[in-house]
Amino acid sequence: MKGSVRPNGPGEPSPLELLSSQTTADVLPAEVKASIRILVVDDDRTLLESCTSVLENEGYICQTARRADEALSLINTRSFDVVLVDLYLSESSGFELLAQIRAKRPDILPIVITGRPSVESGIQAIQAGAWNYLPKPFTAMQLSVLLGRAAYRINGSRKPQHRANETVRSVRPSGTKLLLGVSRTLRQAVDAALRAAPTDASVFITGASGTGKELIAQIIHERSRRAARAFVPVNCAALPETLLESEMFGYRKGAFTGAVRDKRGLLETAHQGTLFLDEIGEMSPALQTKLLRVVQDGVLRRLGSEVQDAVVDVRFVSATNRDLDEALATGAIRPDLYYRLCVVPIHLPSLRERPEDIPALANHFLVHYWQRHRGPGQEQPRFSGAALDFLAGQEWPGNVRELQNVVEHLTVMVDEGSIVEPENIPLQSAESQVEGFRLGRESLRPFHEAKGSFIEQFERQYLASLVAREGGNMSAAARRAKVDRTTLYRLMSKHGLSRSSLVGEA
Repeated sequence: MKGSVRPNGPGEPSPLELLSSQTTADVLPAEVKASIRILVVDDDRTLLESCTSVLENEGYICQTARRADEALSLINTRSFDVVLVDLYLSESSGFELLAQIRAKRPDILPIVITGRPSVESGIQAIQAGAWNYLPKPFTAMQLSVLLGRAAYRINGSRKPQHRANETVRSVRPSGTKLLLGVSRTLRQAVDAALRAAPTDASVFITGASGTGKELIAQIIHERSRRAARAFVPVNCAALPETLLESEMFGYRKGAFTGAVRDKRGLLETAHQGTLFLDEIGEMSPALQTKLLRVVQDGVLRRLGSEVQDAVVDVRFVSATNRDLDEALATGAIRPDLYYRLCVVPIHLPSLRERPEDIPALANHFLVHYWQRHRGPGQEQPRFSGAALDFLAGQEWPGNVRELQNVVEHLTVMVDEGSIVEPENIPLQSAESQVEGFRLGRESLRPFHEAKGSFIEQFERQYLASLVAREGGNMSAAARRAKVDRTTLYRLMSKHGLSRSSLVGEA
């Protein structure tokens, strides 16, 4: 496709394989990449989307512009380290834009990209101030390597106090900032994803909410032979059954009130690409039965149709946060569908199962959000050893997503250059606020009295968090807690809790 970033050809190492083959000293830490802001300027929407996918997957902050005036507006109002400029924009010359960028922001590293490469244009671009030159079509690996060189140069020119925190030295071959870590369990999950990626095998991902299941699915897609095609995520828990069916399978004109035309579904959109079925355990048994036919034969029939409408070639990646054995036993997931979708099983550990990764993640998020929310020149704060120990000792029921939220909130509230101590950390969840066995004054009370107080505190906070997390769905809350609904209602009544107050209903 004209102007697109080509996937790596046969025998070519992916950017991920290239990184994982290097030593740690040769690879920039993820938090350094997260501090690099890149602007891509091209009038080709496909190229912009491809570049954004590759660069964000590598951990950079990436923005795009399709016109020269839009690019200049962004440069005037935001901070960028690298700008990729197409030489032949539809409404203006890339050379003119390059000259304006050099005049306004000489600190920016410009890279020229063009679909009409020649020796003359390359020399002209370098003479106009371009740092490097990238002819189209280029591969994801070529883009990744060139931006890695640019990032290394930028990081080396920064003042020491503005460099990324060097206490985090490991970049895992996950290709994404939220899967940064050194723990054995995470590395096993990522390794399984990378081994499965080049094949067409269906993958089934299990793990609690917030552990990064969709990120693993994206890695699998972007390292697959289908990377140039669509990655289509479907949240099966977010839509009612009838709407989910029409969205996935499409519909014929007149199938229901409001169906004024034929519409393709997401399965057809994902043809020759990847369909990510998130929370598949929330899909109704009837819809799972209909999906099974597509998984087995690729044959698709739209809603309201009595004939075969399409034959699709889709790779399925599925995920659930449910207990898998229970979901299969209760029929929440059909066993025959599961065995079709689970050629390669991958389990993502919860954050509390890999506490050794928490300091690295916290430092990474601190760098990332400080760069996002603060202006250039403001000295970045850092965590004290006690603060990192405190974070590593929390339960994190919301997993990486919760840690990310806490650190982002922290970057908004703390002063520049400050040392973050445990008391500065704004824990959000009810579970994280439980003080555990740091007794304080409770140690002065009689044993049974102190014990009763802790049990009461635990029950109240557990129930509040459980019901709020399930959005007030008492059946789902009872399933997660593995108690019957009668017991759940009795405990809530005991502590004066109501469903409406916990989910913010009037």
